[in-house]
Amino acid sequence: MLRAILKSMRPKQWTKNGFIYFALFFDRQIFQLGPLLRTTAGFVLFCLVSGVVYIINDIADAEADRHHPAKSTRPIASGQLPVPIAWTAAGLILTISLALGFFLEPAFAAVLAVYFLLNLAYSLRLKHVPIVDVIIIALGFVLRVHGGVTLITVERFSPWLYVVTTLGALYIGLGKRRSELALLASGAGSHRKVLDGYTLPLLDQYITIVSATTIVAYSLYTFSAPNLPANHTMMLTIPFAIYSIFRYLYIIQVTHAAGAPEEVLLTDRPLQFSILLWGVAMLLVFYLP
Repeated sequence: MLRAILKSMRPKQWTKNGFIYFALFFDRQIFQLGPLLRTTAGFVLFCLVSGVVYIINDIADAEADRHHPAKSTRPIASGQLPVPIAWTAAGLILTISLALGFFLEPAFAAVLAVYFLLNLAYSLRLKHVPIVDVIIIALGFVLRVHGGVTLITVERFSPWLYVVTTLGALYIGLGKRRSELALLASGAGSHRKVLDGYTLPLLDQYITIVSATTIVAYSLYTFSAPNLPANHTMMLTIPFAIYSIFRYLYIIQVTHAAGAPEEVLLTDRPLQFSILLWGVAMLLVFYLP
């Protein structure tokens, strides 16, 4: 039963919560033990709260998931995890997480609460509203970044990163919708109601707009943010950003495997290598004396 609860919390999706480290990294505090421990504690709590959201989402989608080619094996949809036990586990985990979050930092607990309420509204209603559904996904990433900001004393964090995070999350969310629509074809609406409000040409236009805007916003950040080196070496990271965006677009259009972004991140070697080089380059720019 514990294994079924953990599986319902979708640990593979917890990689998204890594955005909480943005403030720590970009404010040049990644090697300071105190801020690192506080941010890591926040990361764990975000994983628990996001896991609660996934449990509630699976409860709400149980009937539709039973007819889905992949989601039918989820513990709640398959009957492995009874709904009453799932509700009980979700309530206990949420209560403990919010209490620990308040002890860690009251402002961070408020971010956790807003994240939960926003995603609760998403699970119960907003995920069925085209366009709004992907905006809610993007807001979830922005809240993760802001949660990291509340946990440390920020000195040089640039608001540009909120813009880039929003656009990048929209890009991933739209790519996920496109892959789902392409995979499920004419029966898409019966598996995810919101897909009836999209078409492949429409999503392709959205993706084109958002991907281009993401590249422009990131490029502007690399030479205009006040916390960057005066020699503009951050601009050298732009090619890695462009390749990563193009690679994900290739996955969306050619392999149709972006329906689960966390799986793409954990399995696609070229994308992993690009992100690794991107991270190393930024590490050198920010922390090399």
